[in-house]
Amino acid sequence: MDWFTGFIAFLMIWWTSLFAVLPWGNRTEEKPEQGNATSAPANPRIKMKFLVTTGISIVLWLILYILIELQIVDFFNIAEEMMIEDKVQ
Repeated sequence: MDWFTGFIAFLMIWWTSLFAVLPWGNRTEEKPEQGNATSAPANPRIKMKFLVTTGISIVLWLILYILIELQIVDFFNIAEEMMIEDKVQ
């Protein structure tokens, strides 16, 4: 995997992980201020959630990197098999 592919894979993993982490620990305000949505979190702790998302993404990216580099999952072979199946049908 070259650096650009690795970077794009990391961004995709990070973005997906962010949407999984964002709702963790949110509590709404009991009496929201005028103009605020009633569902807005009282303390969103966004910096902490970005750090957690980055940590999760690093672990998942390392697993992906190992699977690709050790050819445990051979994506080129999978793509070739899919092309052969498309030609047959």
